[in-house]
Amino acid sequence: MKNYTPIQADWLSKTLAGLIGGALLSFSIIGLFAWFGPSGLNSSLSGTELLWKTQFNMWLSVPIWLLIISFTYLFRTGAQAWFCLLSASAVGYGVLAILRGLL
Repeated sequence: MKNYTPIQADWLSKTLAGLIGGALLSFSIIGLFAWFGPSGLNSSLSGTELLWKTQFNMWLSVPIWLLIISFTYLFRTGAQAWFCLLSASAVGYGVLAILRGLL
């Protein structure tokens, strides 16, 4: 058998990484979708359209966050989960800041 490293059961570190890092990552994904999705927030929307779009984005963040939390346990270690989730959220917020600066 090849060099197989089993998944470690440090569930506390992985859970905290999923809760905190996953929340940051899901908020950055929703931010990108809200600004650059169909009829983004910078276009002219009526009050009703803006209300529906913001409510949709708010409620969409929870399933994305729960999906990230559930996949957090597939990382080999808690440190790897923290690193990957925080790096991905930093990239997401960086892309969001750069693209919003271009608007």
